[in-house]
Amino acid sequence: MSGHSKWHNIRLRKGKMDAERGAKFTRLVREIIIASKTGGGNPDSNLRLRLAIQKARENSMPNDKIKNAIQRGTGEAEGVNYEEVTYEGYGPGGAAIMVECMTDNRNRTVADIRSIFGRTGGSLGETGCVGWIFTPKGVITLPKSSVDEDTLLGLALDSGAEDLKSDEENYEIYSDPDSFPAVRDAIDQHGLKPINAEITRIPSNTVKVEGKDASQLIRLMELLEDQDDVQNVHANFDIPDELLETSAK
Repeated sequence: MSGHSKWHNIRLRKGKMDAERGAKFTRLVREIIIASKTGGGNPDSNLRLRLAIQKARENSMPNDKIKNAIQRGTGEAEGVNYEEVTYEGYGPGGAAIMVECMTDNRNRTVADIRSIFGRTGGSLGETGCVGWIFTPKGVITLPKSSVDEDTLLGLALDSGAEDLKSDEENYEIYSDPDSFPAVRDAIDQHGLKPINAEITRIPSNTVKVEGKDASQLIRLMELLEDQDDVQNVHANFDIPDELLETSAK
């Protein structure tokens, strides 16, 4: 697993990702709105919306809130008009970073993102400067205690997954985005409960970052993920495990 993937999993385990339920709901609602806006309000024909609804329900979002978000996306209900925008840049130590946002005010968002990069030793770059490093992939994370590796490997490959990786605590199943729903369904039907399941971006290479640069880079990542308009952050850093554990308290 990449350093960013490990850090992401540590933050999930320690409850640092969207610690406030309200912040989590805001991100989920925005994803449903954008999914409905771009692909229509029927989850049967809109894969992105289907996955967004599934994640919302996993986080105990009420059905009426989900319905309202869909209607806001399709224009059936009034609400804030969000748009997607992606920023790219470099963190301390040369790590590549992609920041996916949903915003109702591009000027405010880009100013905030540029400020975060600047005050943590990074730099906001031009569109496309690091995007080529990242490939969309479906990733499902499961605790090792839930299933043995041979069983999971067979289940994953039979359902269309590409690879299975692991660290000391978790498995990660990788798939093409188009195959992700089938892999997720197979996991659910087997009675397994993922720690996290999403379509994300995986780097083709990693950059080793240590010392002061590593500390600054982690601070940069934390500030980005806590910014209100940010939906997802992707990076290609490789930071020592002990520093990742310490920083994700």
